[in-house]
Amino acid sequence: MHPMLTIAVKAARRAGSIINQASQHLDSLNVSKKSHSDYVSEVDGAAEDAVIKVLLAAYPDHAILAEESGHRGDEKNSEYQWIIDPLDGTTNFLHGFPKYSVSIAVKHKGVLSHAVVYDPTNNELFTASRGGGAFLNDRRIRVSKRTRLEDCLIGTGIPFRDLTHLDAYIAMLKDIVPRTAGIRRPGSAALDLAYVANGRYDGFWEIGLAPWDMAAGCLLITEAGGLVGDLEGNETQLESGQIIAGNPKIFGQLLQVIAPHLTPALIEVQRAAKSQ
Repeated sequence: MHPMLTIAVKAARRAGSIINQASQHLDSLNVSKKSHSDYVSEVDGAAEDAVIKVLLAAYPDHAILAEESGHRGDEKNSEYQWIIDPLDGTTNFLHGFPKYSVSIAVKHKGVLSHAVVYDPTNNELFTASRGGGAFLNDRRIRVSKRTRLEDCLIGTGIPFRDLTHLDAYIAMLKDIVPRTAGIRRPGSAALDLAYVANGRYDGFWEIGLAPWDMAAGCLLITEAGGLVGDLEGNETQLESGQIIAGNPKIFGQLLQVIAPHLTPALIEVQRAAKSQ
């Protein structure tokens, strides 16, 4: 395992320990609301602090982008940037619904290089390094081999923060549902993407995500032999927040089903992201 990935794993496990301990005392947690249907707890902050402490102890000059604390360090002059979601699926966590994860990725010169998604409830550790493949608990993983959308289990996320594109999303959902074997929406995008990498899902799509939701999962999928892009198949997902992922056969089929439902507003978001 690459030394940088080893540090990321250490950080993810540290955060996972904090999350697991707190899950035993949900009623006593301090919780605040960031926006409509978007919550943050003291656990998010504690887990993020733990991750950043481990990372900066090893790499004090690296830049950081984290969900709760935002930007830290010199992004312009540092070759490395860590992208962190300390608790992806906070609402699930607060309800005792055991689908949440820690997501940590690092970019080197703007390119995703290492990734960790950790499910502390099930002690499942998904890891990847660019060019080195993707793993679950040290076992090599690959995307699924299904070729027909009608046989596929597809993951998704329903817009809940920004409802601007909700109608477009519902139109996509109505078109995809009858074409598949099933749809799942557990509520942790990082974990959903890890499930695509592991072949549990055959594909995934969502609108309105943040970079920390997707960064680690994107590398997991590509290193597991899958494809990731925005709703038109371009590589703007981290900037646009719109993502389609899947094994190579299903990725293309999802793009075809979704294409008729791309509104001018959705396309504009992707065009703006492409020009960044």
